[in-house]
Amino acid sequence: MEKFEHTIRVGWGDCDPARIVYTARIPAFALEAIDAWWENYLDGDGWYQMEMDRDVGTPFVHMSLDFLSPITPRHRLICEVWPIKLGEKSISFRVIGRQDGTVSFTGRFVCVFTLAHAFTSQPAPPDIREIVQDLIRPDIAE
Repeated sequence: MEKFEHTIRVGWGDCDPARIVYTARIPAFALEAIDAWWENYLDGDGWYQMEMDRDVGTPFVHMSLDFLSPITPRHRLICEVWPIKLGEKSISFRVIGRQDGTVSFTGRFVCVFTLAHAFTSQPAPPDIREIVQDLIRPDIAE
């Protein structure tokens, strides 16, 4: 199965006086990587297009992160993303961020599917379910 990776250029402005990335930037990097995953597998449709053009929202109901090594601007941050579970009305992702071959963080992220205009839950749309089912991998965090 193919591996999806999203590259992030960590900038000086992402860092605090300790010269490492602000803690709050790490979930943002992970969410950027998940959005890129959607764009890759939905023919260019990321969260914006899902919400505006497909009427599909995916608000988060859970996020958890483990920090393993500091992130700095010295190297690109490579975020590997894959779905680990597809429920009736939810999807769970694993994101592993690495710099220079070292794992910086691992995270688990759970979204629910909604009708965007009404902000009410809905089952995973059939076209999305069909795409995601073949991409689910075990939840193995390094």
